[in-house]
Amino acid sequence: MKLKNKTILITGGGSGIGLELTRRLIALGNTVIITGRDIEKLHAAKRALPQVHTIQSDVSDAGAIAALHAQVTAQFPALDVLINNAGIMRNLDLNDTRHGVADITREIDINLSGPLRMVQQFLPHLKTQKDAAIVNVSSGLAFIPFVSSPVYSAAKAALHSYSQALRVQLRGSSVTVIELAPPGTETPLFRDEFKKEVKDMKAMDVKELADHAIKGIEAGKLEIRPGLSNVLKLMSRLAPEFMLNQLAKSFRPARV
Repeated sequence: MKLKNKTILITGGGSGIGLELTRRLIALGNTVIITGRDIEKLHAAKRALPQVHTIQSDVSDAGAIAALHAQVTAQFPALDVLINNAGIMRNLDLNDTRHGVADITREIDINLSGPLRMVQQFLPHLKTQKDAAIVNVSSGLAFIPFVSSPVYSAAKAALHSYSQALRVQLRGSSVTVIELAPPGTETPLFRDEFKKEVKDMKAMDVKELADHAIKGIEAGKLEIRPGLSNVLKLMSRLAPEFMLNQLAKSFRPARV
């Protein structure tokens, strides 16, 4: 797939990986629509990239997704690429009883249920296009969990499994399913919640990550695993317990 003259919808496009992908894809001559919950981030993205189209929307809200679908397919009937990028990552000690039953699943609602809802809503439209794609942004932590972020890791592992199954189910259709599994990437999401845990860790520059993503998609890769993500995938087969313990070294249980 050549990423030129495509119409692309990116969830969570107002910052981090989503914003960098937006910048690169616009430069390549694509029409890009981004969504997000934070209207100020969307306004900032619009100021930086006047060509981008912004829509405030929340992937954890099924009603908002239905409204987004109606608006996008009416305004941008050529839509042929969906990038499920919206996500949150939290530092959670499951020993801490202050995490309520409802709150504990926030990452599931956004990182897993969000892409599932988006695909289910937009798939009929994408299947009408000649050459369409769904890009699910998972994580290297889909292969080996990061103990300090257990629910995030679980959601990304589930998204990896879902993407594999969806890819098989859509064989023979016009829709290609691609998984982008970033390693730790220099974004606010990565640094803000995990200052102590990742203070000595070198993360991938977001521009480098976007470069890997675009080159991988255009090369026809179905699973794009830059840098450490490829190591984690390999180690999940060769020495999963060892690698889990390596990632767990930064975890310090809270005293509650």
